Amino acid sequence: MLKQRIRAASKAVRSDLVIEDIHIVDVFTQEIYTADVAVAEGCFVGIGDYKGQGKKKINGKDKFIIPGFVDAHAHIESTLVTPVEYSNASLPHGITSVIADPHEIANVCGIEGIKFMIENASHVPMDIYFMLPSCVPATSFENSGAILSADDLKPLYSNPQVAGLAEVMDFPAVLNADPDMLKKLEHADSLGKTIDGHGAGFEIDQLNAYAAARIRSDHECDTQKGLIDRARRGIYTLVREGTVCRDLLKMLPAINEKNSRMLCFSTDDKHLDDLLVNGGLNINVRLAVENGLDPVTAIQMATLNAARCYRLDNKGAIAPGYIADFSIVDDLETINIEQVYKDGKLVAENNRIIQRVDPGVCPPRGRLVTSIHIPEITAADLAIDMEGSTTARVIEVVEGSVVSNHLVEPVDVQNNRFKINVGKDQLKIAVIERHRNLGNIAVGIIKGLKLKQGAIATTVAHDSHNLIVVGTSDEDMIAAIEAVRAMQGGIVIADKGSILKSLKLEVAGLITARHANEVMHDLSMLKESIGMIAPQCRFNPFLALSFMSLVVIPWLKICDQGVFDFKKFSFVKVPVQDM
Repeated sequence: MLKQRIRAASKAVRSDLVIEDIHIVDVFTQEIYTADVAVAEGCFVGIGDYKGQGKKKINGKDKFIIPGFVDAHAHIESTLVTPVEYSNASLPHGITSVIADPHEIANVCGIEGIKFMIENASHVPMDIYFMLPSCVPATSFENSGAILSADDLKPLYSNPQVAGLAEVMDFPAVLNADPDMLKKLEHADSLGKTIDGHGAGFEIDQLNAYAAARIRSDHECDTQKGLIDRARRGIYTLVREGTVCRDLLKMLPAINEKNSRMLCFSTDDKHLDDLLVNGGLNINVRLAVENGLDPVTAIQMATLNAARCYRLDNKGAIAPGYIADFSIVDDLETINIEQVYKDGKLVAENNRIIQRVDPGVCPPRGRLVTSIHIPEITAADLAIDMEGSTTARVIEVVEGSVVSNHLVEPVDVQNNRFKINVGKDQLKIAVIERHRNLGNIAVGIIKGLKLKQGAIATTVAHDSHNLIVVGTSDEDMIAAIEAVRAMQGGIVIADKGSILKSLKLEVAGLITARHANEVMHDLSMLKESIGMIAPQCRFNPFLALSFMSLVVIPWLKICDQGVFDFKKFSFVKVPVQDM
């Protein structure tokens, strides 16, 4: 192959493909120029005059060629489908490589879950690289389905699709030099792998500690100052624009050509309907360009920078010797993708995949499809003892963010127990341990999801993915819980004791091996039902709810062991003694 590439580059033999007279977006020099581009044996082999040198020719006049997008950080599980269907959905939007963190499924099924994702991903044309979950469980404060030590993870580094150690979210373990955490960091670093950070709410000293630990990226930065602070410490900021977290516009004023090499784009958590309808990184690039960022800089952030961050040295550029992953677009403002090529072969055209991979190619088995183990839940289990108080801590959902506010408000009390008040948007939220039937049930108060009736329950609850439920009545919460149990994981909407709609997620309670079209239909039905029980909700309530159990994110959360105060990094009671 190398011999053929060299001969094609020197025009001793014809290239497999020549794209003539196309505008080349050069992410090295940040310029645009016009030339022919030659491809052979899956790689770019030449830029210049290659007319008549291709076995196949494409007229590139008035078109642009850009490198294939590299999503710097994504949780495939958030699309609710397998890596196979993720690839089918993403390739038409120009994503040819993704850095995936499978810590969702790892928290449920451990090594078995990681291996399933890697094996499933091996059947697709897209390059899916995996980061090994660093924090399973995310913290010692909650119960997950597995505990993964440094020694558990180390053998997986031998797989060429493993790119590094995933987001280190247990910052006390790093700051306190926990022995197993140090071992995880040392294993990844000694093998030349990238280590991802998770610096939500970090002060400078904490950021310095992460940099000293050779943690080299962070997708939790959402401020201009934070971006600058990270760039100064050699930490890549993965500028996030997903379905829930949309950080790009508030950080954009700090992005310029001087610091752009330390910036990448990521989607983090992207729901399937959002991905199929709106796209992936093409949306990040388009939004940045629409708001004043130079198009070449934006494309560089979506390609070369991510490749360099994750040491993918032959990806991310249109240049000889680089893998021929690229898209042909008609302009650099809308990033309207006409064709997508992977390894020099056409894989998508006009927003359609050329050859769809069957999602049933790698069926899940065993523990992956039997992951719901919970006791029978009664109204007594969902009661909140107010301990003589009429004031309580309330989790407030923040639209467009995974951060939740920590409020202290007067609440209604009946028989010394919290009473739901739909008018004040003070509802119940509960997390039920579902991995080992431990019987742990934590109940709190939440506002911001704007339910007027009914309940929502789901087994997608970051990061330990216990069963989480919110509702306007105990009856509806219990109905939703029982429906989730019956279908071994998924999303359920209940009202008046009956099930309105549901989405079955039979693989670890997180994803389904069904076709994307079926999932889209079920999601559409769920959205329709949400319109009935929460008509004023203008965001995705399922994703928002799923992050209310993520205790490593500010400010007030809930997990299976209780309500958690991020600032104190400890559990707190729901009732607050009246002043």
